Amino acid sequence: MRKFLLLLAVTAGLAGGTALVAGSGGQASAQKAADALAAHYRNARTLKAIFLETYRGGGDDLRVESGTVYFRRPGLMRWDYEAPQKKLFLVAGREAWLYVPSRHTATRTAVRHSADWRTPFALLTGKANLHDLCARVSLVPNPGGPGAPPASHALLDCAPKKGEGFLDAQIELDQLDRIVRVVVRQPGDIQTEVQFAKWKENLPVPESLFKFQPPPGVSVVNR
Repeated sequence: MRKFLLLLAVTAGLAGGTALVAGSGGQASAQKAADALAAHYRNARTLKAIFLETYRGGGDDLRVESGTVYFRRPGLMRWDYEAPQKKLFLVAGREAWLYVPSRHTATRTAVRHSADWRTPFALLTGKANLHDLCARVSLVPNPGGPGAPPASHALLDCAPKKGEGFLDAQIELDQLDRIVRVVVRQPGDIQTEVQFAKWKENLPVPESLFKFQPPPGVSVVNR
Protein backbone atom coordinates (compact mmCIF):
# COMPACT_ATOMS: atom_id res chain seq x y z
CA MET A 1 0.00 0.00 0.00
CA ARG A 2 1.33 3.40 -0.90
CA LYS A 3 -0.94 5.63 1.12
CA PHE A 4 2.02 7.94 1.68
CA LEU A 5 1.61 9.06 -1.93
CA LEU A 6 -1.87 10.25 -1.19
CA LEU A 7 -0.91 12.31 1.81
CA LEU A 8 1.95 13.77 -0.16
CA ALA A 9 -0.47 14.96 -2.78
CA VAL A 10 -3.22 16.36 -0.61
CA THR A 11 -1.07 18.21 1.85
CA ALA A 12 1.13 20.16 -0.51
CA GLY A 13 0.82 19.09 -4.11
CA LEU A 14 -2.47 20.78 -4.69
CA ALA A 15 -0.87 23.87 -6.20
CA GLY A 16 2.15 22.18 -7.75
CA GLY A 17 1.13 20.52 -11.00
CA THR A 18 -1.91 18.55 -9.89
CA ALA A 19 -5.14 19.10 -11.77
CA LEU A 20 -7.78 20.99 -9.80
CA VAL A 21 -11.42 20.54 -10.60
CA ALA A 22 -14.48 22.16 -9.15
CA GLY A 23 -16.90 20.75 -6.66
CA SER A 24 -20.00 22.80 -6.10
CA GLY A 25 -17.76 25.62 -4.87
CA GLY A 26 -16.39 26.15 -8.38
CA GLN A 27 -12.94 26.07 -9.97
CA ALA A 28 -11.87 29.38 -8.48
CA SER A 29 -12.73 28.25 -4.94
CA ALA A 30 -10.77 24.99 -5.29
CA GLN A 31 -7.75 26.82 -6.63
CA LYS A 32 -7.99 29.45 -3.91
CA ALA A 33 -8.06 26.83 -1.15
CA ALA A 34 -5.12 24.96 -2.67
CA ASP A 35 -3.02 28.10 -3.05
CA ALA A 36 -3.81 29.22 0.51
CA LEU A 37 -2.74 25.86 1.92
CA ALA A 38 0.56 25.87 0.04
CA ALA A 39 1.30 29.49 0.98
CA HIS A 40 0.53 28.98 4.66
CA TYR A 41 3.08 26.21 5.19
CA ARG A 42 5.65 27.61 2.77
CA ASN A 43 6.10 30.63 5.04
CA ALA A 44 6.77 28.68 8.24
CA ARG A 45 10.36 27.91 9.27
CA THR A 46 9.33 25.57 12.08
CA LEU A 47 6.03 23.91 13.01
CA LYS A 48 4.65 22.07 16.02
CA ALA A 49 1.28 20.39 16.57
CA ILE A 50 -0.41 17.67 18.56
CA PHE A 51 -1.98 14.78 16.65
CA LEU A 52 -4.49 11.97 17.06
CA GLU A 53 -4.13 9.03 14.68
CA THR A 54 -6.96 6.53 14.20
CA TYR A 55 -6.50 3.39 12.10
CA ARG A 56 -9.43 1.17 11.17
CA GLY A 57 -8.47 -2.04 9.42
CA GLY A 58 -11.88 -3.55 8.82
CA GLY A 59 -13.80 -5.65 11.30
CA ASP A 60 -12.64 -5.02 14.85
CA ASP A 61 -9.14 -3.78 13.98
CA LEU A 62 -8.99 -0.33 15.60
CA ARG A 63 -5.86 1.51 16.79
CA VAL A 64 -5.73 5.01 18.28
CA GLU A 65 -2.43 6.79 19.00
CA SER A 66 -1.50 10.34 19.93
CA GLY A 67 1.49 12.58 20.45
CA THR A 68 3.35 15.67 19.24
CA VAL A 69 4.87 16.37 15.82
CA TYR A 70 7.63 18.84 14.91
CA PHE A 71 8.86 20.17 11.55
CA ARG A 72 11.94 22.23 10.73
CA ARG A 73 13.29 23.41 7.41
CA PRO A 74 15.02 22.01 5.53
CA GLY A 75 13.88 18.39 5.55
CA LEU A 76 13.47 17.66 9.28
CA MET A 77 10.44 16.04 10.93
CA ARG A 78 9.80 14.29 14.26
CA TRP A 79 6.69 12.40 15.47
CA ASP A 80 6.78 11.72 19.22
CA TYR A 81 4.11 9.16 20.13
CA GLU A 82 3.07 9.35 23.76
CA ALA A 83 0.03 7.05 24.00
CA PRO A 84 -0.78 4.22 24.22
CA GLN A 85 2.96 3.52 24.00
CA LYS A 86 6.07 5.56 23.37
CA LYS A 87 7.64 5.49 19.93
CA LEU A 88 9.46 7.82 17.58
CA PHE A 89 9.27 8.44 13.83
CA LEU A 90 11.99 10.75 12.56
CA VAL A 91 12.90 12.13 9.13
CA ALA A 92 16.29 13.81 8.84
CA GLY A 93 17.19 14.65 5.27
CA ARG A 94 17.49 11.39 3.34
CA GLU A 95 16.91 9.01 6.26
CA ALA A 96 13.78 7.98 8.13
CA TRP A 97 13.89 6.24 11.54
CA LEU A 98 11.18 4.34 13.41
CA TYR A 99 12.10 3.54 17.02
CA VAL A 100 9.88 1.56 19.39
CA PRO A 101 11.53 1.39 22.83
CA SER A 102 9.40 -1.52 24.03
CA ARG A 103 10.66 -3.65 21.11
CA HIS A 104 14.31 -2.57 21.50
CA THR A 105 14.40 -2.07 17.73
CA ALA A 106 15.07 0.88 15.43
CA THR A 107 14.37 0.72 11.69
CA ARG A 108 16.28 2.94 9.27
CA THR A 109 14.94 3.56 5.74
CA ALA A 110 15.96 5.81 2.86
CA VAL A 111 13.21 8.44 2.57
CA ARG A 112 12.85 7.88 -1.17
CA HIS A 113 11.97 4.23 -0.49
CA SER A 114 9.79 4.76 2.56
CA ALA A 115 6.16 3.66 2.28
CA ASP A 116 5.33 5.03 5.72
CA TRP A 117 2.28 7.30 5.60
CA ARG A 118 4.03 9.92 7.73
CA THR A 119 6.95 10.41 5.32
CA PRO A 120 5.15 12.82 2.95
CA PHE A 121 4.53 15.31 5.72
CA ALA A 122 8.20 16.19 5.31
CA LEU A 123 6.83 18.32 2.47
CA LEU A 124 6.01 20.86 5.17
CA THR A 125 9.76 21.35 5.54
CA GLY A 126 10.12 22.24 1.87
CA LYS A 127 11.62 18.93 0.75
CA ALA A 128 8.79 17.39 -1.25
CA ASN A 129 8.71 17.37 -5.03
CA LEU A 130 5.06 16.90 -5.98
CA HIS A 131 3.56 16.75 -9.42
CA ASP A 132 1.72 13.69 -10.62
CA LEU A 133 0.12 11.88 -7.68
CA CYS A 134 -3.56 12.87 -7.87
CA ALA A 135 -5.67 12.55 -10.97
CA ARG A 136 -7.72 15.48 -9.73
CA VAL A 137 -8.39 17.51 -6.61
CA SER A 138 -11.81 19.01 -5.97
CA LEU A 139 -13.54 21.13 -3.38
CA VAL A 140 -16.12 19.11 -1.43
CA PRO A 141 -19.39 20.80 -0.39
CA ASN A 142 -19.39 21.44 3.36
CA PRO A 143 -22.58 22.92 4.74
CA GLY A 144 -21.61 22.16 8.34
CA GLY A 145 -24.14 20.84 10.80
CA PRO A 146 -24.20 17.91 13.27
CA GLY A 147 -21.46 15.36 12.61
CA ALA A 148 -19.82 17.49 9.91
CA PRO A 149 -16.78 19.79 10.03
CA PRO A 150 -17.51 23.46 10.78
CA ALA A 151 -18.96 25.28 7.77
CA SER A 152 -15.93 27.63 7.83
CA HIS A 153 -13.60 24.71 7.06
CA ALA A 154 -12.61 23.74 3.50
CA LEU A 155 -12.64 20.08 2.42
CA LEU A 156 -10.42 19.01 -0.46
CA ASP A 157 -10.78 15.59 -2.10
CA CYS A 158 -7.94 13.76 -3.87
CA ALA A 159 -8.89 11.17 -6.50
CA PRO A 160 -6.12 8.65 -7.20
CA LYS A 161 -4.37 8.10 -10.48
CA LYS A 162 -4.51 4.64 -11.98
CA GLY A 163 -2.33 2.21 -10.07
CA GLU A 164 -2.29 4.08 -6.76
CA GLY A 165 -3.09 2.04 -3.65
CA PHE A 166 -5.91 4.14 -2.24
CA LEU A 167 -9.55 4.77 -3.08
CA ASP A 168 -10.10 8.29 -1.85
CA ALA A 169 -8.77 10.90 0.56
CA GLN A 170 -9.84 14.17 2.07
CA ILE A 171 -7.94 16.96 3.73
CA GLU A 172 -9.70 19.43 5.99
CA LEU A 173 -8.45 23.01 6.42
CA ASP A 174 -9.57 25.46 9.05
CA GLN A 175 -10.31 29.13 8.42
CA LEU A 176 -6.61 29.95 8.84
CA ASP A 177 -5.65 27.43 6.10
CA ARG A 178 -4.11 24.98 8.59
CA ILE A 179 -4.41 21.22 8.19
CA VAL A 180 -6.76 19.90 10.87
CA ARG A 181 -7.63 16.46 9.49
CA VAL A 182 -6.54 14.01 6.80
CA VAL A 183 -8.60 10.89 5.99
CA VAL A 184 -7.34 8.12 3.69
CA ARG A 185 -9.50 5.23 2.44
CA GLN A 186 -7.87 2.09 1.03
CA PRO A 187 -9.10 -1.24 -0.36
CA GLY A 188 -10.11 -3.81 2.21
CA ASP A 189 -12.20 -1.36 4.24
CA ILE A 190 -9.06 0.32 5.60
CA GLN A 191 -9.17 3.92 6.78
CA THR A 192 -6.53 6.09 8.44
CA GLU A 193 -7.51 9.43 9.98
CA VAL A 194 -5.07 11.94 11.44
CA GLN A 195 -6.30 15.01 13.33
CA PHE A 196 -4.03 17.95 14.10
CA ALA A 197 -4.52 20.69 16.70
CA LYS A 198 -2.65 23.51 18.47
CA TRP A 199 -0.44 24.37 15.51
CA LYS A 200 2.45 26.66 16.46
CA GLU A 201 4.77 28.24 13.93
CA ASN A 202 8.31 29.61 13.96
CA LEU A 203 9.11 28.38 17.45
CA PRO A 204 12.77 27.90 18.42
CA VAL A 205 12.93 24.18 17.59
CA PRO A 206 16.60 23.07 17.81
CA GLU A 207 18.13 20.99 15.04
CA SER A 208 19.39 18.54 17.68
CA LEU A 209 15.79 17.41 18.21
CA PHE A 210 15.96 15.70 14.81
CA LYS A 211 19.08 13.63 15.45
CA PHE A 212 18.74 10.02 16.51
CA GLN A 213 21.36 7.72 17.98
CA PRO A 214 20.10 4.21 18.80
CA PRO A 215 20.53 3.53 22.53
CA PRO A 216 22.87 0.72 23.62
CA GLY A 217 21.33 -2.70 23.13
CA VAL A 218 18.88 -1.56 20.45
CA SER A 219 18.88 -3.61 17.23
CA VAL A 220 19.05 -1.56 14.02
CA VAL A 221 17.25 -2.86 10.93
CA ASN A 222 18.21 -1.30 7.58
CA ARG A 223 15.61 -1.30 4.83
